[in-house]
Amino acid sequence: MSEFKFPTEEVDLPSGGLLYPKDNPLSSGKVEIKYMTAKEEDILTNQSYIQKGTVLDKVLESVIIDKSIKLKDLLIGDKNALLIATRILGYGKKYHVMYKGETIDVDLTKLENKPFDSSSLIEGKNELAFTLPHSETKITYKLLNGHDNNKIDAELRGLKKIQKDNVPELTTRLKHIIISVNGDEDSKSIREFVDGYMLARDSRAFREHLKNSQPDVDMSIILDTGEEVEVPLGLNFFWPDA
Repeated sequence: MSEFKFPTEEVDLPSGGLLYPKDNPLSSGKVEIKYMTAKEEDILTNQSYIQKGTVLDKVLESVIIDKSIKLKDLLIGDKNALLIATRILGYGKKYHVMYKGETIDVDLTKLENKPFDSSSLIEGKNELAFTLPHSETKITYKLLNGHDNNKIDAELRGLKKIQKDNVPELTTRLKHIIISVNGDEDSKSIREFVDGYMLARDSRAFREHLKNSQPDVDMSIILDTGEEVEVPLGLNFFWPDA
């Protein structure tokens, strides 16, 4: 039987690959993926994967051409870009969403990567700087990847066992994002700062900074009414018939 060759596409990562070590294949800023096939549809309907919450990871692992790429190394924004590209190659560019009781047809190919200011980083190192505007505390921070999210989830699960009704999700996440405070990289010092000294308005300003500046896909669209809305990734994003 002759060998079938599947068409592939290169996806530009929102980060440009600048935050990955030079020896990581993701540092090229591009990832080649193949078009979805019946094999990937099998994965999407696998109840075990769905229940474990790993189904989309399994799909990405299947479509990425370079098997040396480790999915957990991907920054969240870069992973989002690959998921959207995979959806386009699998089921086309049209995505129907409900908004205020009306169906909106979204052209996924029109979504663009957010501008990413890389002027303050050292290429190949996941470390950026920010000065908290009210206390003027200087911090450095990293952008989360799959490894970080797993650590955060594990810590939150542990905290839920101890204090079921008061799980500090926000501060736990900040403790994993911030990597130094005024030059001090000691994890104990960082945790003490977040718990006892980080002003609420500084925390909010930092989170807003992260939202606006981290590399990702811009999911906002302008409706015919002129209203700007975020495209929701509903159940039918990868399951169009749901």
